[in-house]
Amino acid sequence: MVGHIHSLETIGTVDGPGVRLVLFLQGCPMRCAYCHNPDTWATAGGMTLTVEDVWQQFERNRPFYKKGGLTVTGGEALLQLPFVTELFTYFKRRGIHTCLDTSGICFTDMDPKPYEALLAVTDLVILDIKEIDDTWHQKLTKHSNKPILSFAQFVSDHGVSLWIRHVVVPTVTDNRDRWYRLGFFLGRLKTVATIDCLPYHVMGRSKYKELGLAYPLDGIPPATKAQAQEARDCIVDGLKAYRRGWWSKKPV
Repeated sequence: MVGHIHSLETIGTVDGPGVRLVLFLQGCPMRCAYCHNPDTWATAGGMTLTVEDVWQQFERNRPFYKKGGLTVTGGEALLQLPFVTELFTYFKRRGIHTCLDTSGICFTDMDPKPYEALLAVTDLVILDIKEIDDTWHQKLTKHSNKPILSFAQFVSDHGVSLWIRHVVVPTVTDNRDRWYRLGFFLGRLKTVATIDCLPYHVMGRSKYKELGLAYPLDGIPPATKAQAQEARDCIVDGLKAYRRGWWSKKPV
């Protein structure tokens, strides 16, 4: 099976545990205002690689990956679900840790079997939750967050470890009430292992200029590490509140 690949990172250190081979797939239905890789949106373009091609690339640097593995991201990895499933199956049979980095936007519970097959060969899911409020999510990404939240629950129900990512964008996602609500939602998920809040940056602005696209967040300043930490603290507070169960004790 052939995958449509945007690029490869042979020594990745932030997309899962350890040092990893990171595969960026071509194509994404989301149009996140802060996306720094608009060149991955189109499903056409990039290069084509077979599962065996990816394995050969992994083998070239295998000594570096002893405590790492393979991460597939995008674009949106779930747009190429059959390829990712075959790829992960191939790597898992050889004892390699597999990580799916996704927004979850393609998920549908109308036909869960393909997703169950993928999760059966996935060790870790890094899930990027842009916004807990659906109205804000649609403003930010042009899509509802309902498939994403459903996928988060699906991953948890299938016992796969979850790393949650959330980007803090000044004047856009920096809202304590919505951070708390995000944490409250995460509290119901049994497999959340890590919550990362990342400060928004403007490093992707040059790509928009090269592609002849208007930059959606022009004029919005980068977020600080302190703002990202504040967000994480608030999200964790919401998660802890859900797990304490105070809401279930309130009179109706």
